[in-house]
Amino acid sequence: AFKTKLQELGIELDSEEALNAAFARFKELADKKREIFDEDLHALVSDEMSNLEDRYKFVSQHIVTETGEEPRAQIVFSVDGVEKRAEASGSGPVDAIFKAIESVAQSGATLQIYSVNAVTQGTESQGETTVRLSKNGKVVNGQGADTDILVATAKAYLSALSKLESGAVRIKAQGNV
Repeated sequence: AFKTKLQELGIELDSEEALNAAFARFKELADKKREIFDEDLHALVSDEMSNLEDRYKFVSQHIVTETGEEPRAQIVFSVDGVEKRAEASGSGPVDAIFKAIESVAQSGATLQIYSVNAVTQGTESQGETTVRLSKNGKVVNGQGADTDILVATAKAYLSALSKLESGAVRIKAQGNV
């Protein structure tokens, strides 16, 4: 039924591994949301397909925010299959996430854009985040999707780092004319 629904939406997965990974994510999402929309499936599959190719992969995170205290992020992610742990504080939880990842990645990239959009309506919607990084005149976008926007944020940053380092989907930064 899941594969048939994806085909109805025009989504073709090229391997059984990709289908199984997408279905596992679908089950996780179904546990978090009462109703899953077509837009959720598009975001889920897009996020999962990106993750299969990424050098940097999200594993888990623990974020602590408290009024009057500096937010702190503990991130676990893998680099080429090797698990890394990082921790940092920042001016907000998003800043703490980016700083924690950078403490390990040390990419030297500059954050150009960070945006969050709801995939569907309502409080149970997935958040889809976009992170744009630049380095040496090259610009890449990374996307992440999750019902927890801070998880989506970490996924998007890691996706952008993977693209920046792999040479994939690089766009020349446009100068002022």
